[in-house]
Amino acid sequence: MAGVSIQNVEKAFGGVRVIHGIDIEIADGAFVVLVGPSGCGKSTLLRIIAGLEDVTSGAIMIGDTEVNDMAPKDRDIAMVFQNYGLYPHMTVAQNMGFALKLAGVNKAEIAKRVGNAADILNLDALLDRFPRQLSGGQRQRVAMGRAIVRNPQVFLFDEPLSNLDAKLRVQMRAEIKQLHQRLKVTTVYVTHDQIEAMTMADVIVVMHDGVVKQAGSPLDLYDTPANLFVAGFIGSPAMNFMDATVTSGALVFADGQHLPAPEGAALTDGQVVRVGIRPEDLVVADAGLSTRVRIVEPTGAEIHVGAQLGDTPVTVVLRERHDLHPDQTLTVAPLAGRLHLFDPKTEARLN
Repeated sequence: MAGVSIQNVEKAFGGVRVIHGIDIEIADGAFVVLVGPSGCGKSTLLRIIAGLEDVTSGAIMIGDTEVNDMAPKDRDIAMVFQNYGLYPHMTVAQNMGFALKLAGVNKAEIAKRVGNAADILNLDALLDRFPRQLSGGQRQRVAMGRAIVRNPQVFLFDEPLSNLDAKLRVQMRAEIKQLHQRLKVTTVYVTHDQIEAMTMADVIVVMHDGVVKQAGSPLDLYDTPANLFVAGFIGSPAMNFMDATVTSGALVFADGQHLPAPEGAALTDGQVVRVGIRPEDLVVADAGLSTRVRIVEPTGAEIHVGAQLGDTPVTVVLRERHDLHPDQTLTVAPLAGRLHLFDPKTEARLN
């Protein structure tokens, strides 16, 4: 096993730069998730690590070795793709062992490694089946097994769960996390789904427009997003944002309503700030912000309320049962210490 070091990596296609000087240190044995919207550069960066794309500048280190000029097969990595990539005419066992066969590994060793991987992934009873006889989740397990048998230094996953239905995605992300806990192989995982990122990662790297917006543990990014982009991207439903003016220690909103400014924030009178409040951090209260209910969505465990604060839409997630209906007035207040303040121009966090 080995860590991965991404050192000032840039990538351009012709005159278009898609990766802008990225630096990431991935510790040996870590599970790191690259997350961001489509077109942010996360899959391109993964392909650079794999050797499927060349760097324009910068360096990729796997362990102590720079791999910029190495072919993918020489990098000691194994990649699991979104579309499985199984050979339809081969059995599960043959698919899992095919790369070892090409590498000249003897039949006994191939059988041993395939058997070990099948045991880990609960594929023992499926080794003689063909891909057409498998479910989507089983095919993804076979693709993972094909990676495991190679005993690589690094696993690379490129949106491996995107083709699965919602229930199976939940099951498979738990299985991948358990697999990592068992094997302790350095893993870089790409997804656009922030719930996948939050539930699976040791470290999340949030990317946007070819740059890293923030890297840290899932709860660090949730509790203290460094900028507006991360604040809006991490969390579901998304964080509420509204502009306010600092006036005598209060945050005054466009409709005249106000909240106390957080203690310890370096704010000045007249300063305009963007206030962020997570939907789950708002509670029904006697005093606070008066909103107008637009839509009520019971989910069972929670009630999602779409409301209006002046001209600004606001989402509230309530865990208690309330008899709410459209056009009703609902007064809510943020939990103590749960306000997030950002500079509207620089988008940087202020508190």
